[in-house]
Amino acid sequence: MSGSGFGFEFAASSPCPPSAERAAEVRELFAAEARAERPDLATLCLLVGAAADGGLDDAGIDSVQVELDGLAGQVPYRPGGPGAWAGALRRLLGERFEFRGSPSDYQRLESSLLHAVLRRRRGLPILLSVVWMEVGRRAGAPVYGVGLPGHFVVGFGAGAGAGDQVLVDPFDGGRVLSGGDAELLVGATLRPSMLEPADPLDVVVRVLNNIRAWAAARPERSDVALWAVELALVLPSHSARLRYERAQLLVQRGDFLTGAAELDAYAEVVAAVDEAAAERVRGQASSARAMLN
Repeated sequence: MSGSGFGFEFAASSPCPPSAERAAEVRELFAAEARAERPDLATLCLLVGAAADGGLDDAGIDSVQVELDGLAGQVPYRPGGPGAWAGALRRLLGERFEFRGSPSDYQRLESSLLHAVLRRRRGLPILLSVVWMEVGRRAGAPVYGVGLPGHFVVGFGAGAGAGDQVLVDPFDGGRVLSGGDAELLVGATLRPSMLEPADPLDVVVRVLNNIRAWAAARPERSDVALWAVELALVLPSHSARLRYERAQLLVQRGDFLTGAAELDAYAEVVAAVDEAAAERVRGQASSARAMLN
């Protein structure tokens, strides 16, 4: 049975990667959705999940969307203002279904995969926030994500500066945060710009960054790092340095020729601003080719 009780069976907790053909298809779908006029956050997050988990096919993705619809159907009809919406979502998701996080969730890849978070009712702050946002949005709530420094939360209301903003922390079961609570949570003074609604693509970038950080601490999971970088590269806006990161991962995984070619291509980009750095990258490309001898 799924985490929220609708009977959908997800893949096992240790996801097996998809086939090369499925992985390529997922990248194409992800790129198309990211370039849509209004990218759908749930779809993008589920495609991230499909890149990690070969058990999540198109039918599975559709079933997760249906499950989110089912959860939204259990939210009271228009409960009131931002505070009432926050309370209604807390009672449903935080109390009834016990969605929340713990320090151990940072050690699990599944904590960054939306379908697995729905099954386990556990995850990182940003994925738990995605659950809240998607359920709330479907129910008609004025809800959005807020990317605080180092911690993602959910906002209700018209947005920062409107005077009615209510912040909640899904990682803590939906606890309502005062301004002081939020600053204590992140250990910094919050500027109004930090409380603005997060764009869906910014949310996805942050999800992929979390996955890359998880994989970076586990060299044996360079496969995860590679697909996360490749998804980030098809987003409409990305850092050129991601190409360098991909090239290094290819070399690390034994694809020396492709990695060397990627390093040379990156060196050409870097040469326009820093010839010395470009020469160092060319040296890395030569070293990669030498590994074939």
